[in-house]
Amino acid sequence: MKKWPPQHSHFNDKEAIMQSPLFIGVDVAKSEVVIACSESSFPVRAVPNELAALKKFLKQLPPGSSIAMEATGTYHQMLADLAFQMGLHVYVLNPKDTRHYAKGVGARAKTDNVDAMLIARYLAHEIKELRRYEPATPEQRTMDELLKRRAKIVSLKTALRLTCDGAPSLKVKSARLLDSFTELLKQIDQDIARLNKDIPKRDEQVCRLQSIAGVGLLTSSWLANLFDRVRFTNSDAVVAFVGMDPRPCDSGQKRGRRRLSKRGPAEGRRLLFNAGMAAAKSKVWAPVYQHYRQLGWPSTAAIMIIARKILRIAFSLIKNGVDFNCDLISIKT
Repeated sequence: MKKWPPQHSHFNDKEAIMQSPLFIGVDVAKSEVVIACSESSFPVRAVPNELAALKKFLKQLPPGSSIAMEATGTYHQMLADLAFQMGLHVYVLNPKDTRHYAKGVGARAKTDNVDAMLIARYLAHEIKELRRYEPATPEQRTMDELLKRRAKIVSLKTALRLTCDGAPSLKVKSARLLDSFTELLKQIDQDIARLNKDIPKRDEQVCRLQSIAGVGLLTSSWLANLFDRVRFTNSDAVVAFVGMDPRPCDSGQKRGRRRLSKRGPAEGRRLLFNAGMAAAKSKVWAPVYQHYRQLGWPSTAAIMIIARKILRIAFSLIKNGVDFNCDLISIKT
């Protein structure tokens, strides 16, 4: 229970906020947002998470101000888009980053007020290392939602099949449900394919990506949506964004085990891993897979290496506007 809950603010035109750009941190919830300023130019305050209230507050911020919030599924979306439209510098943070930052600065409590002030402090000190937010187009958001919902339905279908497996009395009814899940997945696949054709140049990009052995409709659609949404300078940046970059853990003479950072979208990594599994069975990628297996790599690690190579190749194909050339595949790709 919060001991000192923030009170909803009622703004008036005479309320003055400093005219120099500010660093604003926002803790977002479904019904309200708690707002703090790293410069303490105004007290921490709560504002209803509604269009009119958010717009009224944002209008009072000086031009060039920066505002940051954690990604919260959908609750932060209206504030982020509205702040972007009003010309503010918007940053949507990974909650994992702010959680580690809180531990690093010795935060002793966790309340909405504390979280908002922490986000403001993090923004002020780390802004040069952060990627600025850019809203997705309606088509991009629709594609993202379709892929996420499809993944959830696949998970539910698998759970249902495993739950009812070995129960003869449930066989008939569970089979009907599984068939319904299958039909629903087919419908989503059709919607994804239709959306690809409706977006300019998207259909061409998807076909180009599917020329990579192992890459199908879902992975190509996710990759095309990613490259359309985010501008990357090189393939290393893509790998880091998706969270498939190895994380070193070395100290002195000790060389620790490498693990993936897993900092990016989990659904993208899942799709790329599935593409890697399919690729490992193809004539193109099988020699690469066998090479890493012979070096002693576990099968999962070998597949992930192939998935990372696929990601780099996909970036190159879209950047250069060329199709996949299997003759260029090598162990060092």
